[in-house]
Amino acid sequence: MNRVLPTTLVLGAMLLPMLQGCVTVAAVGATQATLAAIDRRSLGTQTEDETIEWKASLEISEKAGKESHVNFTSYNRKVLVTGEVASAEIKAEVERLVAAIPQVRGVYNELAIAPATSLGTRSKDSYITTKVKARFVDAGKFNAVYVKVVTEAGVVYLLGLVTQQEADAAIQVARTTSDVQKVVTLLEIIPDAKARELGVHIEPSQPANPESIVGG
Repeated sequence: MNRVLPTTLVLGAMLLPMLQGCVTVAAVGATQATLAAIDRRSLGTQTEDETIEWKASLEISEKAGKESHVNFTSYNRKVLVTGEVASAEIKAEVERLVAAIPQVRGVYNELAIAPATSLGTRSKDSYITTKVKARFVDAGKFNAVYVKVVTEAGVVYLLGLVTQQEADAAIQVARTTSDVQKVVTLLEIIPDAKARELGVHIEPSQPANPESIVGG
């Protein structure tokens, strides 16, 4: 089922990260709602993904130990686990606990058995994620909202519901982004027909009706 959104809402959602200065809470809320509508996941699945991440962070992070650094990213109810833990036993236990969370239908366990990364490394990872997302937008080959980017120790993970053409474009952009050490694709490929079914039809803005304008 196609969803219809006015052009102004879509442009506002895409331009908000570029704006500087103060943004009202109402504007942020409206933009988040617009991005949620553009997402190919249903609103119910988006909510489940957020709940899964919250439960995993709350219930599992502490059990991994203070020396661990664990991140949880759920997309379409499949959970990517990244970071560093002290042993193979902890890595396996984290995966078991994540898999036991209601609604989870798969786990990608990418935990490294290594000391936790420094704050400097994590800041660099955040910067890499921002660069990859920005280059998605600049390339203009697919809607950047369709691909979620996670970076851990220079390794970029790509998640999303995309066509094969969109996947190829996203992988190429990520691989050619500076400071990216490796790209791991966890993208779920959908047929073009399914993408059209899940797509958003952007309704052009209508010019104002002169008769509706009241002079001051």
